[in-house]
Amino acid sequence: MDIAQIYKNANALLEGHFLLSSGRHSPFYLQSAKVLENPKVAENLAYELASLIRKSGIKVDCICSPALGGILAGYELARTLGVRFIFTERVEGAMALRRGFEVKPKERVIVCEDIITTGGSAMESAGVIKALGAEIVGFAALANRGICNRFNAPKNTEAPDCKLDVSLPLFALEDFIFETYEAKDCPLCKQGSQAIKPGSRGN
Repeated sequence: MDIAQIYKNANALLEGHFLLSSGRHSPFYLQSAKVLENPKVAENLAYELASLIRKSGIKVDCICSPALGGILAGYELARTLGVRFIFTERVEGAMALRRGFEVKPKERVIVCEDIITTGGSAMESAGVIKALGAEIVGFAALANRGICNRFNAPKNTEAPDCKLDVSLPLFALEDFIFETYEAKDCPLCKQGSQAIKPGSRGN
């Protein structure tokens, strides 16, 4: 699958000045919600992602996603793998498992996002699940911003910025390696531009 072309076809590869969930700034933004609004496309992407996980030989009992951005991708992945799906959400700024969701001791969980940048939100969700006794066996995403290293893919020199547990695999369909900047070093800010956040936690 040509993942980049799928994002372009859905007008989901945006150019401008964006604030990412990681807090970094970038001239490009991947709006996965535009891709996932087409159920057939979502199904096909989940099938490809599930195939990567199956080929690895990892056993999975459950998919967990951080709300809101990861929910559609995580649900479709769980449906394709034939396992249950849960999500974490922020309560007063901290990730929590609510709505009657539970995990069993030693249950094997993959944390799935739509996009992985540094992996901060995924690690927050993983921390919640681990604290309840389940086991995190990997991370998954439709697209990877290239800061974290993808399973069985060439290593990226930016990996030290990754917040994911590097002992666990990251399954993703494609690397989108765009320039990102700390807010204090952002050249777009220095030109007088203001970052916008079109994702689930912003405008």
